[in-house]
Amino acid sequence: MKKMKFLKKSVKLFIISLSLFILANIGLYIYCILTPKMEINKAQSYYLYDKDKELIFDNNDDWINLEDISPYLIDATISAEDKFFYKHIGFDYLRIAKAVLVNIINHNKSEGASTITQQYARNLFLNFDKTWSRKLDEALLAFELETHYSKDEILEGYLNTINYGGIFGIENASWYYFNKSASDLTLAEASMLAGIPQSPSNNSPLKNPDNAKNRQQVVLHLMKKNKKITEQEYQNALNTTLTYTSQNNDSNLSSLMYFKDAVIDELKGIDVIPDSLIETGGLRVYTTLDVKAQESLEAAFKTYLTSDTEIQTSGIMIDPNTGGVLALIGGNDYNKSQYNRAIYAKRQVGSTMKPLLYYTALESGFTSASTFTSEKTTFTFSQDQTYSPNNYNDTYAQGPLSMGAAISYSDNIYAVKTHLFLGEDMLVATGKRLGITSQLDPVPSLALGTEEISLIEMATAYASFANLGYKVNSHFITKVEDSKGNILYEYDEDKDNVLNSSLVYILNEMLTYTYDSAFIDYNYPTVISLLPKITNKYSIKTGTTDTDMWILGYNKDVVVGIWNGYDDNRTISSKDYGYHKNIWIDTIESYLKDKDTSWYKTPDNVVGVMVNPITGKIATDADEKTKVFYFIKGTEPTINNNRDLEAAFKEDNNKEDKKE
Repeated sequence: MKKMKFLKKSVKLFIISLSLFILANIGLYIYCILTPKMEINKAQSYYLYDKDKELIFDNNDDWINLEDISPYLIDATISAEDKFFYKHIGFDYLRIAKAVLVNIINHNKSEGASTITQQYARNLFLNFDKTWSRKLDEALLAFELETHYSKDEILEGYLNTINYGGIFGIENASWYYFNKSASDLTLAEASMLAGIPQSPSNNSPLKNPDNAKNRQQVVLHLMKKNKKITEQEYQNALNTTLTYTSQNNDSNLSSLMYFKDAVIDELKGIDVIPDSLIETGGLRVYTTLDVKAQESLEAAFKTYLTSDTEIQTSGIMIDPNTGGVLALIGGNDYNKSQYNRAIYAKRQVGSTMKPLLYYTALESGFTSASTFTSEKTTFTFSQDQTYSPNNYNDTYAQGPLSMGAAISYSDNIYAVKTHLFLGEDMLVATGKRLGITSQLDPVPSLALGTEEISLIEMATAYASFANLGYKVNSHFITKVEDSKGNILYEYDEDKDNVLNSSLVYILNEMLTYTYDSAFIDYNYPTVISLLPKITNKYSIKTGTTDTDMWILGYNKDVVVGIWNGYDDNRTISSKDYGYHKNIWIDTIESYLKDKDTSWYKTPDNVVGVMVNPITGKIATDADEKTKVFYFIKGTEPTINNNRDLEAAFKEDNNKEDKKE
């Protein structure tokens, strides 16, 4: 009897619940009928603008009709995302119930049940927050879409708005990945693309090929399970090797994707912009990109390196007055590797560390004429530890060498003596002052650049020399607006004066000695080979280790940095020498061509004196070669005064030995 009562009660409760459910759906349908028809916009996307506010990246310029899309792509998408798409009314009740149950059991919201219609509604009108209120809004909007539009119209809109790894819309994605229209996609290509929207940042075949391949296999399996393809088609598609072309943008700059990725990475780090807006797109992002700079950089790279060149490369151009990145290349070929070496790779910087050391020395009382003896030297420290740096080709002055000449030849002995004389902590402090965040240990070899630092860090530090002493922050974004033109973010240009401008001027002059024929003597200036190509005055410093080749240089208008090396840190062979130097000079000369540019004005408290460029002593009639060196007034050499630091260095070392 009790059993019968319980059964009757259950049936009654079920009928009431079903009736309420039906009435709710009827009411919802009537509500949707009475509401105005929603306007379906085209794909929301990122719109990237250069520094002149010209649109340079828009991945929302191709809307394609459903009947023109490859049937393989349609079947793959429905199989992977919503196999009952043509049967439900906007949301799948069974999937929702299952998702709710799983999420309750797991105490999270990891399980999703969104239909294609719901995803389309979210792309157009909502954010991606995993909240119940958003889910309810999504369901309501999905019902409205189903009420006002046909299934084919919804599917067409969805395919033209969905995110394919930062590329919005199937036609754009098809051209981007395979250089063909979505109408011509093969089964292998369609199944690969259909796998991306589940997790656009993780399933891109360019960024995560293993994830993308695994997801493609899932999509193909679902297509086979749904009887859209045969076993043979499944195997053929799975075993097809796909070639990606990555057609990027209207400017035909194949390297621009590295810049675009850097912009998106910076965008994600801006706290005032919600993640939901970044996911759905629709943002107008105004960047620091100078198209001419990017063209100059890319042209120089292509002159000396091809996508098949095994040695890797990266390059960056920065406006030293703002810190804005004007151009960026992160590798030889974006299609093969999206790893941005200009930003994320940390490598031994070699002698490009020396300008930071010599500024520190100038600030500590050294002058451009201060001398140390350049000879083969073994430095001995406590507990009988030794350090024996060598000059390139074991070439030494075998006598006093001026700071100016040490910079010209990149003399390692002079650098280490200066570093030890000052104290190793001094260079570490200067590096941090200039914005280097990488680890810098106060060791003797730091003067020779044995620490690993990124190219963007080094170029940003050099910007402080180029702008006569102001610390700037490198950045890619100046302003972000939403789709309605509301300003969400503006870069705050904040510059700190961290260096003495007169000392920086003297350093900048000394860095022109690296290609000055006045220093051709027992040795050659390090970039004298570039002299025939140089039409402007630049400060330049190279850095060479067994595994890395660097060149950084600048004038008032731009800082350019180039790196070459192998990702696996193998030793660089002689055949690879010279790429970085030629890329650098071709880039900066091309960029500055037809631009008004000038050198720095000599500060009032700085005086030029004619000296012997090797010894730094004031010039006499007996000197075959002379050169103007610059000094803070009152520190310049005279006939009876020259800054020879060797005796002081030896005396200081003797004191340290006695202490030990």
